[in-house]
Parts: sequence; C-alpha cells; structure tokens
Amino acid sequence: MVRFKDLADTGITVLSKQDSQKRVVIGVIGHDIHAVANRILAVVLEDAGFAVYNLRTNNTIGDFVDAVLEVEADAVLMSSLNGEGENWCSEFRERLADVGFGDILVYIGGNLVVGEADESVVVKRFQSWGFDRVFYGAADLNQVINLLQEDLIHGVPAKR
Repeated sequence: MVRFKDLADTGITVLSKQDSQKRVVIGVIGHDIHAVANRILAVVLEDAGFAVYNLRTNNTIGDFVDAVLEVEADAVLMSSLNGEGENWCSEFRERLADVGFGDILVYIGGNLVVGEADESVVVKRFQSWGFDRVFYGAADLNQVINLLQEDLIHGVPAKR
C-alpha cells in the first residue's frame, strides 16, 4: 500500500496549496484486487486535468481517510467490483467528518453489493451513508468527469 508520506518514491508530484489542480483520491475499497477500471479512471482523470492520488486496490476506509488528510483532497472516487462496498462504506462520511473533511465530495461506483439488487435501492442506501454520487454498475466515465467538474464548481444538486 502506498502511503503519501512516501510519494517521492512513487514518482507522484505533491502539489502545494497554491496549485490550481483539483486533488482527487481514488481507490478500490475492501479485499478487492480489480485494478483495470481503477487504472483507466486514473488516466481519464489525469487527462481531464486532475491531480490523481491512486490508492489502487485492497483499501480500508482508514486508507482513504488518511489519503484525504495527507493530500488535502477535493474529492474521493471509490470503487468496488466484487460487491464489498456495502460492507465497508456505511461510516465513511462520519470518518471524514471526524477529521474535518465532512463536506468533501464523495463518489462511489461499480458493483457495490454482493448479488443482484435494485439500482434505486442501492443508490438510496449509499446516498444515506453520505455518498454524493452513486454509480451502480457500469458508468460512462465522460459523464463521471463532467459531473465531477460541475460538482466541484457548483456543489451537488441535492446540496445546493
């Protein structure tokens, strides 16, 4: 697992507070080793001008919280492909609030629950846990980027 204290060893450039790039922490939650979509998301975000801090796979909520603190992130994009999101995420917003980042923009996407479930039920569940955007199943990455850019400027519609 990459700790941001060791960024010099990873080739990632640490930005100062004066830099204009928005900082986004991404990663895969739980005991999930699905890395392809994570890497594609990182590339798409970088191409869109974001400073991406990729935790990669096999992360706990604590890993995300630590990364948000270390890089003073503007947003978190979390994913799950094996369905573990449901088991890990219910207290994520609370943990962020505990460290002063309760208002950070938080997205989650992928196969978020084990088995089949109605999309509207899954979306409502994750929104009740504080996720600003929930992409259940496959997501159009162009749409995700467009929403992220809009939400970072104007806030999430439900919170405006």
